[in-house]
Amino acid sequence: MLIDGQVQRDVIRAWRLLGRSVAEAAYELGNGAQVTAQDTVPFAVWAVATFLHHYPAAVTACVRAGGDVDTTGAIVGGIVAAYTGVGNHAGVRGIPGGWLSRREPLPTWAGRERHRYAPRNPCW
Repeated sequence: MLIDGQVQRDVIRAWRLLGRSVAEAAYELGNGAQVTAQDTVPFAVWAVATFLHHYPAAVTACVRAGGDVDTTGAIVGGIVAAYTGVGNHAGVRGIPGGWLSRREPLPTWAGRERHRYAPRNPCW
């Protein structure tokens, strides 16, 4: 639950904008260009709700919206990736394998930590 304030009001507006274009959502909600939660979170919520089942479209929406693309992309991409995982399955488009193969290598400690904190009985 959000406390009463601008972020809460704009998150409610984000739900009312579902089905609208990326450009319209960014215009109405902000795109992070002001580097505030009020200007970033509502668009991120809209993008996650709009593209939850399609990781590439979610990240592309953040790029198309402009503004603070790395922040909105990180928020939206992280949430959508947690839902979709990698690859395509059961009507869901996750992170494309080709994108993973072209990313920077992770530091060696990241692989060790990933296993340390991985759930013992993942639901997927």
